[in-house]
Amino acid sequence: MKTLLLLALLVTFSLVANAKTPIGIVIHGGAGTISRDMMTAEQEQAYHAMLGHAVNQGYDVLARGGSSLDAVTAAVTILEDSPLFNAGKGAVYTFDEKHELDASIMYGLDRSAGAVAGVTNVKNPILLARAVMEKSVHVMLSGMGAEQFAQEQKLELVENSYFDTEFRYESLKRAKQALVSLPHQANATFDPAWKMGTVGAVAIDSNGNLAAATSTGGMTAKRYGRIGDAPVIGAGNFADNHSCAVSATGHGEFFIRYQVASEICARAKYQNKSAAKAAQEVLAELKSVGGDGGVIVVDKKGKLSWAFNTQGMYRAMKTEGGEMHSEIFAAKE
Repeated sequence: MKTLLLLALLVTFSLVANAKTPIGIVIHGGAGTISRDMMTAEQEQAYHAMLGHAVNQGYDVLARGGSSLDAVTAAVTILEDSPLFNAGKGAVYTFDEKHELDASIMYGLDRSAGAVAGVTNVKNPILLARAVMEKSVHVMLSGMGAEQFAQEQKLELVENSYFDTEFRYESLKRAKQALVSLPHQANATFDPAWKMGTVGAVAIDSNGNLAAATSTGGMTAKRYGRIGDAPVIGAGNFADNHSCAVSATGHGEFFIRYQVASEICARAKYQNKSAAKAAQEVLAELKSVGGDGGVIVVDKKGKLSWAFNTQGMYRAMKTEGGEMHSEIFAAKE
């Protein structure tokens, strides 16, 4: 009997030792007024192709045994390099017809984090955010100081005009027309397309470590050095191995005030809710106070999900042993 018991214990310990955390990654390219009526078949195909490329590249990092940090960095860098999204190359214009970019990254293992705000000449702000996390004693750098640090870290710098796109410039002109009779943009009723747009990724690696990364060009026609939620840890980005990892997109002022990313993980941790359910709850509550947007989530067990309260959100996921799956529009009722 003792021999059988010992054998059973050895088998159990062996199974536990060999248990492997399922890897997975979710990405987003912004949420908002995204409907089929506004998009041609060719445009829709282009978005799906870029989402698929980014999520596959991030997943390949995980499949090779790489870290969740490397996976989210790889995916977000690809999205920053695409003119399709409001981050990096496709960043929106400020009121003064320039580009000011924000980004953040966080590692769930030790809650280390890095963020940058208001940078104008860094090709990939997410790489700078990671450099802040790993190579400085700070969490957030901004403006000229962040750009000086980027130069010291030998990151690729570009002219601000690198971020120019005709599509975003047309959006700026429409926004300025709406603001022409108002003393301050906070008084304007913005087209939702002008105040939302971000890219992000969350992932879990084979060691069970979570990571989240978020990058954005901010709000069209923003003024006075406005900073949104993307670089704010707990608002637009959060990761903690004991709960979940979240990257957000939406009207940043609301996501900051309601600390959306950390709120989702807190409910999962302290209220014993699934992270997916917590995300749905928080986004519904946010909608009730006027906050539009969405989130992508991975919990400590590797369950991937997303939630949004808008017409659509560019999004894709890939789980271990599963196919890549991308979506743009809200599910039909």
